[in-house]
Order: sequence, then C-alpha cells, then structure tokens
Amino acid sequence: MNKASTVADKRIDRRIVLKAGAALAAAGPAAVRGGRADAQPRANHATPLFAYVGAFTTPERRGHGGGINVYRVDPSSAAWSHEQLLEAVNPSFLTLGRAQRFLYSVHADLDEVSAYAIDKQNGRITALNRQSCGGKNPVHLSIDPTGRWIVTANYSAGSVGVVAVEKDGTLGPRSDLVTLPGEPGPDRKQQASSHPHNAVFDPSGRFIVVPDKGLDRVFVFRLDAASGKLTPNDPPFVATRAGAGPRHIAFHPTMPLAYVINELGSSVTTYRFDPQRGSLQPIQIVPSIPPNYTGNNTGAEIVVAPAGRVVYASNRGHDSIAILAVDQRDGCLTPVGWAATHAKSPRFFCLDPTVTFLYAANADEGLGGQQNTDTIVPFRINQADGMLAPSGQIIKSDSPCTIVFASV
Repeated sequence: MNKASTVADKRIDRRIVLKAGAALAAAGPAAVRGGRADAQPRANHATPLFAYVGAFTTPERRGHGGGINVYRVDPSSAAWSHEQLLEAVNPSFLTLGRAQRFLYSVHADLDEVSAYAIDKQNGRITALNRQSCGGKNPVHLSIDPTGRWIVTANYSAGSVGVVAVEKDGTLGPRSDLVTLPGEPGPDRKQQASSHPHNAVFDPSGRFIVVPDKGLDRVFVFRLDAASGKLTPNDPPFVATRAGAGPRHIAFHPTMPLAYVINELGSSVTTYRFDPQRGSLQPIQIVPSIPPNYTGNNTGAEIVVAPAGRVVYASNRGHDSIAILAVDQRDGCLTPVGWAATHAKSPRFFCLDPTVTFLYAANADEGLGGQQNTDTIVPFRINQADGMLAPSGQIIKSDSPCTIVFASV
C-alpha cells in the first residue's frame, strides 16, 4: 500500500469528514450500545470467556497453524492466555451449538464438517465425530433455529449441504445437497464457476441466504425443519452487479435490511429484505475502501453492530476495517472511517460478546501470494459512535481465520 493510502482518519479528505459527521449524527448516539451480538451470546464482564480460533494448516493455503486454538479471555483486561491446541486440518470456519456445549467446524479443501464437545469447566474441546457435507472446500456453516441441522456453503463444489445434528451433539448423515445454477461472472479466474461463500439464516430463521461469488447471485432457500431438505425460494435469487463477487451477508437486527460485502467489487450493497417472501431488493452500493486508495483490494467479512447503527467491513489489500454509519430512516450506509489492521489480509473479524472489542484475524493467502501476518488485532469500540481504536494488544496466533466466543 502506498503512503498516500495509509489508513487513518486524518487521511480522509474534508468532504468525507463533513459527510461522516452528518452520517453519525443521523445514526444517533450509542451506536453499539444495547441489543445482542449477532451469533454471539451476550455476556457480563465477569463471565468467564473463551475464544476458539480456527486456522489454515496446509501449504496449499500457505497456512502453518496447528488446528483449533482455545484461549481464555480475561473479562477485566481482555488479555488472552492460551489453553489448548487441538490438531485439525484447515478448520476454516467455526460456530457454536445453541447451548454452547458443542463446537462445529468446516475444513477448507476437504468435504467435511466436524463436531467437538466443550468442557464447561475449562473451555477445552474434545473431538466427537465428522461427517461429509457433500462438497469440497466448505467455507461456512450455520445452525438452524431448531439446532437440528447444519447448513454449509461448499465453495469449490458450488453447492449447499445440510448435515444432521444429533441430540448428543454428534453429526448425523447428510440430509440434502443442492447445486447452485447460473452463468459465471466476468472474472475468468475468480468466477470460473459457482462459489458460495456464506450460508446465513435471516433473523426469523425462515430463510437461508447464500451469496455466490462465482455467479454474481445471492440465493435464498427455505429449510424444512422436519426433513432437512432445502427448497429454492420464490424468487430463488437476486442478481448482483456483474463482477461484484458477493461474499458474505449480515442482517440488520431490527430493520428489514441486509448488507452484502462484495469481494471482487470492494463494495457493500444494501438490500431491502422482505421477511414474508424472503426476497432481496438492492437499494444502494457504496465502496468499502477510501476514494484515494489506488491499490488492489478484495472485501472479506461484514458485521452489523447489534444496535444496528454501524456496519463494519474488512478490506484485504487496503488492510483495514471500514466503518459505515447506518441511516436510521432508510438503512443506507455512509463510510465514516477506516481503521488500519496493522497487518496483512484481515480475512475475518468479529465482535466480542460484550460489544466492547472488535477482533481482526489476519490470515489469508493475500494478494499476489503475500504471506499472512499471524496476528489477531483487538480494537476498542467507541460506545458513542462505533469508531475503532487499537487496544494496544496484539495476539500472536498462527494463520488465524475464524473466531467464536463462548461463556462457559
């Protein structure tokens, strides 16, 4: 990245600063106060907290992590101490069971989902079993509201799989596998075929939304909770801008809105979501990078703060977390700042359960084959406006690519 593009609020030109101030005023105070953290349990500061960190482990991923690391997080100082390393191949995305008794992972470049039991006394995990998800390179998984089914986005296979969750937390047989239809996007390298990168339930739990980077489509399905079968919604998808490469989606906690980070377009699309029909209507596209940045970049992760007033998005290349204010009238976004991750390729980030910190995990193949940085960088969240400030801590962790928190 060139010096003119250094990530700092002072680099944003005067027009952006003025616009940012107006946007934050429209968003209102207490941008991240209250509410609940998406897919994370809300915890008291005194509650013991554990962080589970998945990693890339194979040379094909330029990874050198050992598997799943378990850290104890001090509730007062937010300091991390290492508790356990459980060996596993490319545990690239993790999620918790509903009661936080079990941890589940997909494994990059394999075709498997795995289950682990969590020891409620010390947070350590023990492998239970694994099951085929039906497609190579699953990159994301979600658990349905009943806790009976895991839905996976199988990136290389261009499919969505459903695997059963038994009452004892182990994984049962696969119940369904759906191949995603459509014409590839214009990028011959990144969009040669279907590449679903996310499979997320809407707030009601009635619909599963699957952004497909390869087909420039965002698919919508319904899941039969009795049989574990998927049915395409009507309409079955919404098309994105050609070459956008939609990657991840995050729903607004109270408004009928969803936000998609476009990996190839380095942009964020705002969608109006119909909670009855499951349809998505695009209403806005904004860049995820500053206008004065001229280098290469790809978008990665997106999160809506639980109060619904700020959206965060990560940039690989610009190596930053974008901060976008949500207009409380129509849900549209205004970029208000970019926080430098001080490390290359922030593939993943998340908020802690108290919504005090944002943690950026810097592990990716990187643009042009760059090596990852092997760090997790914490940012303290300004409770008034959602802006980010480095905490001063840096957590060393080999090739970290996913984090989940559990209060045990």
